[in-house]
Amino acid sequence: MSGSTPISPDSVPIATNQRALWLPGLAFAAGGAAAAALVAVVADALGVSLEMGGDPIPFQPFAVLAFVFSVVGIAMAAGFRQWSSQPARMFLRTTLALVAVSFLPDLLTPDVDAATRATLALAHIVVATIVITGLHSRLR
Repeated sequence: MSGSTPISPDSVPIATNQRALWLPGLAFAAGGAAAAALVAVVADALGVSLEMGGDPIPFQPFAVLAFVFSVVGIAMAAGFRQWSSQPARMFLRTTLALVAVSFLPDLLTPDVDAATRATLALAHIVVATIVITGLHSRLR
């Protein structure tokens, strides 16, 4: 028997399948983190105060928090891929709901001006667009 057997997605080892999600996912996370920092830098250059309660928000936390929560998103995507019959659909619904919830602290924190709130919301949207669309495409 000298024929070759075609490889189906189900026959690909889980480690290989997950690596195909984690490596690009980390790249999406890094891109989202850089984009979040860029939003903050541009907003600062345009004169947005970027203060909460009178304290300035440094640029570094924009990138760090974006990266950390993007890694949480990668883990969610990996879990949905492993245990859901419709991983792309479940991932998209869950992450969009979480993005909506992520706006609440920005909206409910007192002593924040409208421009800072808009900048924080824009940072959420930019990161979500990069990371969610990238991971969602990997789950199809």
